[in-house]
Amino acid sequence: MRRWRVISLLLLLALVMVGLAIGQQYRHFLEAPLDIPADYVLEVPRGASMLAVLSSLEAAGVTRSHWHWRLYNRLNPAVIQAGEYRLEPGMRPSELVGMLASGRVISHAFTIVEGWTFNRLKQALAENEILERRLSSLGSDEELMVSLGQGGMRPEGWFLPETYYFVRGDSDLDILQRAHEAMQEALVSAWEARSDVPLASPYELLILASIVEKETAVPQERSKIAGVFVRRLIQGWRLETDPTVIYGLGDSYDGDIKKRDLRTDTPYNTYTRHGLPPTPIALPGRDALQATARPAAGSAMFFVADGSGGHAFSETLDEHNAAVRKMLGKN
Repeated sequence: MRRWRVISLLLLLALVMVGLAIGQQYRHFLEAPLDIPADYVLEVPRGASMLAVLSSLEAAGVTRSHWHWRLYNRLNPAVIQAGEYRLEPGMRPSELVGMLASGRVISHAFTIVEGWTFNRLKQALAENEILERRLSSLGSDEELMVSLGQGGMRPEGWFLPETYYFVRGDSDLDILQRAHEAMQEALVSAWEARSDVPLASPYELLILASIVEKETAVPQERSKIAGVFVRRLIQGWRLETDPTVIYGLGDSYDGDIKKRDLRTDTPYNTYTRHGLPPTPIALPGRDALQATARPAAGSAMFFVADGSGGHAFSETLDEHNAAVRKMLGKN
């Protein structure tokens, strides 16, 4: 009987020693830094489990998917978030899991440039290597606008130029949805703050703002150019602006606008037609919207490039022709 007691005590002691050894190994696992190289990026797919992530880390040599991780996951269950994570050298297991559970993913930027056409925007989205491709599944621009709740509208002008941040797993449609919502908000804001302009709707404001956007890249000139166009509309003049003609030429425009182009009638030729073109001709930014809604007061009816990036403004045709000759070096 005494012999069995001794054996039992020895077994118990052995179990205690094993437990202590296991505990020591587990504490070492918790405290030891993972073998993370510099600039290591971990991609967690949507719906991936922690065990699947550990397998990918094991394959990369960052850690080993052994019993320590299984015990940790049982003691500290966590829901991890999909996305890209930039892991830092020296991270411990708890720090890794905490990062994956927090969703502190890498953010990417996509910039829509003021004055881009919608086709140029689609091209930039297609060239982005991170965004998922969903736009092509809609089949047409008309279906896109239906999906955005604006069936029957053309997409030109309806996406606000800004920088949009996204994470891996987001799609080109996500960017368009956000840019469209931002444009709607910016347009409503500009329309509600408008002065007495001869525009019947926010959409007409969007059209005219797109022309202002294409006419100048000088911020302080936008309201002055908008003022010229507003006065022309009030007095029943044609707008006579080259960017609308170029837009109407489409793919046939070769980079050099000619006199015959100004005489060739299209719905966008503001030399042959009065009023606004049927749609915007580009994506106007916030500044162009606000400048068009509240154009500068004045009496100028003409403007021409001054050769230095800006424009010379004139009240009469004679003054305008003189400015043109000066610009061409024909004084």
